Amino acid sequence: MDIRTVQVELQSLGVRVPDSCSGRRGGAGPAEGQVIVLDGRAVSVPTQSAYVAASPYALLPRGRTFALQRETVEIGEVLLPERPRYYDLKTPRGIAYEKIALTHGIECLASTVYQDCVYWKTKAGCTFCGIGLSLAGNSTVLEKDPDDLGLVAEQAARLDGVTHVTLTTGMRVSEKAVITHLSGCVRAIKQSAGLPVHVQICPPRDLADLEVLRQAGADTVGIHIETFDAEVIRRVAPAKADCGLEPYIAAWKHAVAVFGKNQVSSFLIAGLGEEPESILSGAELLCGLGVFPYLLPFRPIPGTPLAETRPPGPEIMLFLYEQVAAMVRNSRLSSKACTAGCVKCGACSAMALFE
Repeated sequence: MDIRTVQVELQSLGVRVPDSCSGRRGGAGPAEGQVIVLDGRAVSVPTQSAYVAASPYALLPRGRTFALQRETVEIGEVLLPERPRYYDLKTPRGIAYEKIALTHGIECLASTVYQDCVYWKTKAGCTFCGIGLSLAGNSTVLEKDPDDLGLVAEQAARLDGVTHVTLTTGMRVSEKAVITHLSGCVRAIKQSAGLPVHVQICPPRDLADLEVLRQAGADTVGIHIETFDAEVIRRVAPAKADCGLEPYIAAWKHAVAVFGKNQVSSFLIAGLGEEPESILSGAELLCGLGVFPYLLPFRPIPGTPLAETRPPGPEIMLFLYEQVAAMVRNSRLSSKACTAGCVKCGACSAMALFE
């Protein structure tokens, strides 16, 4: 089978794995599942949700590797990334490094620097988000100390070959507190490890906050609207709906002026109930602004309100990837040109295979 079709099917249908593959069960993004290395590429695939039991794909142990099988046909050899060595280190205060930041894909260090959100478990919260689950499960700490993050980044680069960093955060009551904390974390990582850093934020009321992040050393920024369908965003992310589209557009435009074309991105999550046309028109708008439309299938996280929702089928994802990738090419955008973050990592999306 074509590798593009295999990845798209894996991310829509999931893969059945042995009990030894624990994967992730929570977090602030599409965090359910297991990273596998297929054809030299890191791919994050669903493994935990109930629908995965019906997937035609399975991983079969074969010594130190695994065979990826579709029904009775073997697709190829799959590797699972080894546990990062920095996970076993601790800060001077005794906090395990893996509670401060994790490896996403195989080269990206990721951390939710504030593991809570003023909208978490409220009627305004994003129904697809699992930001509070890992905190409740004691697998992380509420607020990451910038100096601790600097130490983790330094050791992750030295011991495990991490090459870039993604920082996200839950919203606080004070937007300035969000920017101040993120800036401190970026600055500490730059000073300790010198790695490219991506930050993810909501559209700031004060657009000058984008300059603050850039001056701190942030290389790329993600301002994620997730869906352009007005009815869907009202249903799945009321706080984003209340924000409105215009503040997003203003933030994207200013971010491109500050960070440069192709260094600003927005998630476009397919499978939230939207019409495909809304994805395509939204991607066209983003490309026209110089913003990379990071298309990916919805990944339901157990324990969230949308846990029982199925990802979009492979057929619609293949169609959307083809269409959005054509827009990306025509706009002279490229995932390869992105310096840091989810677009550079690419484990949760097949976009790079279609560009």
